[in-house]
Parts: sequence; C-alpha cells; structure tokens
Amino acid sequence: MSAKVIDGKAFAATVREKVAGHVARLKADHGITPGLAVVLVGEDPASQVYVRSKGKQTVEVGMNSYEHKLPAETSEADLLALIDQLNSDPTVHGILVQLPLPGHLNSDLVINSISPAKDVDGFHISNVGLLGTGQKSMVPCTPLGCLMMLRDHHGSLPGMNAVVIGRSNIVGKPMAQLLLNDSCTVTIAHSRTKDIEAVVRQADIVVAAVGRPEMVKGTWIKPGATVIDVGINRIDIEGGKTRLVGDCDYDSCAEVAGAITPVPGGVGPMTIACLLANTVTACCRANGLAEPEGLTA
Repeated sequence: MSAKVIDGKAFAATVREKVAGHVARLKADHGITPGLAVVLVGEDPASQVYVRSKGKQTVEVGMNSYEHKLPAETSEADLLALIDQLNSDPTVHGILVQLPLPGHLNSDLVINSISPAKDVDGFHISNVGLLGTGQKSMVPCTPLGCLMMLRDHHGSLPGMNAVVIGRSNIVGKPMAQLLLNDSCTVTIAHSRTKDIEAVVRQADIVVAAVGRPEMVKGTWIKPGATVIDVGINRIDIEGGKTRLVGDCDYDSCAEVAGAITPVPGGVGPMTIACLLANTVTACCRANGLAEPEGLTA
C-alpha cells in the first residue's frame, strides 16, 4: 500500500482563499476589516521569520496587520500595558504574542492578559476550559488545522479510533479534545505509555506531536490508518547539512498508512492559515455576525 499524501500546503491555500472571500464580504456588506495584532518581544531569528510570514499572509487575505516589535529588555508592566491597549482597540480582533518570550517575562501571565475573545492562539485559560467542556471557544491553530484536514479526508469522524501521541498544552491535549468533540474514541499516548507501539497500532487516526524525530515507525501503524505528523525536527545529515523530518518515519509509515501528511508541507502551512481563520471568526463574533462556514471547529 502506498499512502495518499495529504497536501497541507495546498489545503492551506484553500483555507486562505475562503478567509479572503469572507473578509471581502465583511468589507462590502458591513464596512468591517478584521485586524490581527502580533507582538514580538526580542530578536529570536525563528520568531522574526514567523512574524514576517504572519504579517504578509494577513495582508494578502485583505485583513489589517498590526506588528508590535519590542526590545528583549521590555518590562512585564510595559508588555501588559500594550496588551491592555490592544484589548480595548475595536480595530483589533485578534491578538497574538509570539512565543517564546524572554526569560524574565511570565508567559502564562502574559497570555492570560489577552482578552479571551481576541485570543486567536487559543491559549487563554478560559478558551482551554471552554474547549474542554465542548463549548464555543477560540481553538489553537495547529490542532484546528489537523482537524480540518481529517474532516476533509474522511468526511465524517464519529466512531473512529484516534491516538494522539503527545500531551502538550499547545497540540496534544487540545487535539485530543477536538477529536473527542467530533465523537472519536480517543487515547493520549506519551512517554510513560506502556507498549506504545501496540496502542498506536489500534488507531484509525494517528496524530504524532511528541517532538522526537522519526519516532513512529511503519510497524506501529494499522494498515490503512491516517497519519497526521505535527512534528518539525531538524536533524544532521552528511556533509554538515541538516534536513527537516517529522515525528514519524515517513517512508516506512507511508508504506502502511492509507493517508499521511509530509514534513515539510503538511501540518505546518495550516497553522498560519488557521490563525487567519480564527481572526475572521473573532471579528464575526465581536460584531454579532454569522461565523464563516468550514473555518471553525
């Protein structure tokens, strides 16, 4: 068996197209332009690249992009003051504070200072609680992207047996909750799981989000299962070069799976696309308008 490749790059382009269409309708029908504010503290190179990409894609879909770049020594009080200002700004519908923050800043305090209605990353404790109880919330972008791809591939998820490998607050836990909300039977596997290979082998859906390069082997995969690889790991190869790999050993898994996401080009592109989708959703909710179909959980 040769697995179908789930093209996250192409799917993300479709999501951005839907977002752009909804933004155009908001402008034409209601005179509203969704706005996304991104706050970057310090000069982490990877964060800078990511913030530039977010800003570029925000503008491309017709939304307003507000970038706030602060020096690494910015005090917690000054950062919280900026977030308070953005919370009160009616032109800003989504707020994202780029992580990681410099060590002297309390990330939990900062994230929880964002208005839950504008928390387009879905990390605020209120959104975590709402998602966990099956209520309307802002959903973390990466798990939302995974869910969108799974729904697109399978059409319907109820009754499927899903295993999420990894229990992080950013991916593993919210991913498991989203699958549970879609009536899957869900197992969370992690570093203490006994006979993890046998646990994973029972799954119709495998979501690998553990941060260990090529940990999941083809022998772990049930024939025909769908494999969503969230991992992004850089490994050394010959000649002093590096390459990106996922948490799954792609070649061996692709021989057994029915469908699989590649790395790169799978889950990664969906994260920013879902950030844009969340911003449109937040804008619609703030203005009492119908939410865009197909862009929420």
